[in-house]
Amino acid sequence: MTGPVAPADPAPRGHRDAPLTTVGLAREAIVLAGAGAAILLQVAHRPVGAGVARHSDFAADPLRRLRHTLQYVYAAVLPEASGMRDAVTGWVRAAHGPVSGTDGGGRSYSAADPQAQLWVTATLYRAAEEARWRLWGTLDDARSEEIYRDYAVLGTLLGMPAGLWPRDREGFERYWSTAVGTLEVTEEARVICRDLFAVESAPWWLRRLMPLVRFTAAGMLPHPVRTGLGLDWDGADSVREDRMWRVVRGVYPRLPRRLRQLPSALVLRTLS
Repeated sequence: MTGPVAPADPAPRGHRDAPLTTVGLAREAIVLAGAGAAILLQVAHRPVGAGVARHSDFAADPLRRLRHTLQYVYAAVLPEASGMRDAVTGWVRAAHGPVSGTDGGGRSYSAADPQAQLWVTATLYRAAEEARWRLWGTLDDARSEEIYRDYAVLGTLLGMPAGLWPRDREGFERYWSTAVGTLEVTEEARVICRDLFAVESAPWWLRRLMPLVRFTAAGMLPHPVRTGLGLDWDGADSVREDRMWRVVRGVYPRLPRRLRQLPSALVLRTLS
């Protein structure tokens, strides 16, 4: 991904509409722009990808998978959903319980593996940060560090040792660079990628949106992962992506806050 290491901000530092806390960021619909990239990064991690390929049918019903993920994130982060935190964590742990085995190359995998939990947590943080950065640019260091540290809860609630989460963003960047360099994009991951964007059984409106979802996700992926998954990208795509985000930066902050927070409000209703 390119956002946090790019040489210039897409938006001025301290933009007045920027969410300054993890809670504020979680409520913003724009964070969902990183959902596709997060999923693809997760399945590019060989153990995680094997678990998804053998124990999940999310490609057949991506909205259900997204809803469950958001229920977990909101229960973990938003104060108004804190009463459901234990219940939602229990649901996720129960779903992850059977996820273990051996992949096609004879390597073991398990949803209880702390390193797998660390990677999934890292992708959720990174994808949200990619979307946030593209819209609002750089926050001051204190705010950025606070948001970063808060994301650890998404892993620790599932059993990831707190000490595995890098202490600060600088440590995270070192971890991220090393982890991305060791990813193995398997044929299973490529199949998941193709099925995800095909969504043949999805509602018509979601099928219409998928080319945009695919494009947005591809633009947020590190080059090796994007190439390994067979997602074409060239200089013209980079120009189109820049133009797309310029439009988003011009429109999104002017939307009514209630509309910007509508997805989180709808998902929260499913937890009540």
